[in-house]
Amino acid sequence: MRVEKPLEELYNVKVERKVSSERLTELGVSRWSMWKTGKCKLPWDWQVDQLVYIEEGEVKVLPEGSQRFMQFVAGDLVRYPKWFEADLYFNGPYQERYSFRAYGDD
Repeated sequence: MRVEKPLEELYNVKVERKVSSERLTELGVSRWSMWKTGKCKLPWDWQVDQLVYIEEGEVKVLPEGSQRFMQFVAGDLVRYPKWFEADLYFNGPYQERYSFRAYGDD
């Protein structure tokens, strides 16, 4: 039996599920920039680390060269690493707050 590592581990994508309001306040998420979209596919590459809090909807993240995808939903806090490349699939209304992070920021 072959056990595959989770994609989050392979690509160094960190996720916190069902983030508490205390954690959001601690991070200052309400002051972050907002981004919205509808149903679409978007190729993306991260030039810097980015911290994303999903407020509405869901996204499937298909890393470049992978056959498997990660899925993140409203209430998830996701940190994408610098130089990560993936196709993002949105199946309906989606809204996130995001913050670019410097190396070493937590």
